[in-house]
Amino acid sequence: MVELYILFGFMIISALVAIELDDLVSSVIAVSAVGLGLSMAFIVLKAPDVAFTQLVVELLCLIILIRSTIKRDLPFSTSGRWYINTSIAVFFMVAFGASIFKVLQELPEFGSPIMRVSQTYLNEGFIQTGATNIVSAILLNYRAYDRLGEATVLIIALVGVVSLLRQKGRKGKDETVQEKMD
Repeated sequence: MVELYILFGFMIISALVAIELDDLVSSVIAVSAVGLGLSMAFIVLKAPDVAFTQLVVELLCLIILIRSTIKRDLPFSTSGRWYINTSIAVFFMVAFGASIFKVLQELPEFGSPIMRVSQTYLNEGFIQTGATNIVSAILLNYRAYDRLGEATVLIIALVGVVSLLRQKGRKGKDETVQEKMD
């Protein structure tokens, strides 16, 4: 439980740093650190599928936000702040690598069961669902809402990416839109 308190503290500090920073790129990176901390909290809580979904959405949002702010705000390339930005990035990469190393060490040996729920699925799956394929029975009967939620999150993220990255329909400040008459 101590790991969760450390992660929650990290997320709160990262959120406060994101609010207080002046340049947009550093704020976006600090916000993505909050999402990374949330993903690691899901791993600690033994929810790797939710952690994976959070990480995918977080990376997509990071790419979109950096792409949209990089043209407006580039203080590290014109000033001496790139030493600070580089050291912060290296710190986060080392912290992420250390946490991944710790998580990988705590995984059980390959083939050993983590929980007894899987044995219940195997013993009672055919009786409760009537499906001959136990994998399909688990995915469609026991975990259907979970998969629907994950698919919804990923589709919404995809629609957001496509709508932000599309080029058609954008105009400059001095351009006017001419409507076609059929």
